[in-house]
Amino acid sequence: MLQESIQNDLLNTLAGCYEQDPSKFVTLPKQTMDSSWARVAVAELRNEGFVEEQVRGVIRLTALGYSNFRLRQRVPA
Repeated sequence: MLQESIQNDLLNTLAGCYEQDPSKFVTLPKQTMDSSWARVAVAELRNEGFVEEQVRGVIRLTALGYSNFRLRQRVPA
């Protein structure tokens, strides 16, 4: 549950950045990357093709990730 919450928070943040500039990478705070839950969440998003990681903790949403994010926004939970 915590990992899903972290993924949702990351997707929300990255989607906002993607809408401003899809090519821009976001540097996650050190305290976030120190969390094993956050590292696993980023790894899963990367493995699904939703984020691209330049180096550890520097990520951006992919077009696939943004499409998935938009679909989640349309479908009521």
